[in-house]
Amino acid sequence: QVHLVESGGELVQPGGSLRLSCTTSTLSLHFYGIGWFRQAPGKEREAVSWINNVDGSTWYTDSVKGRFTIARDTTKSTAYLQMNSLKPEDTGIYYCAFESSGLGSSNEHEYNYWGQGTQVTVSS
Repeated sequence: QVHLVESGGELVQPGGSLRLSCTTSTLSLHFYGIGWFRQAPGKEREAVSWINNVDGSTWYTDSVKGRFTIARDTTKSTAYLQMNSLKPEDTGIYYCAFESSGLGSSNEHEYNYWGQGTQVTVSS
């Protein structure tokens, strides 16, 4: 079943910005922890950022701190990942995922629902 749909990925030059969106028509942004993951070619999927929906806290992997911002808009049933100062190493397929405990996690196996992914390519 398709529960999450990502959009916003594209080819950008280093230093550019993208805003990824994750929209759901079946899940509640009030209930789930929200995570963004990415997978570079030949590498394991890694957690980029997530929101603890219980206390509102957020987490970012070290490589994106200060450049990426995770957010949610419950009125639009949409989660976002704002990505600034993009680097070539940010290239990969980005996935939105929802996790039922609401706490968020860096462990992809904790997540119950996944989008199809959106390709982000940072290259000159």
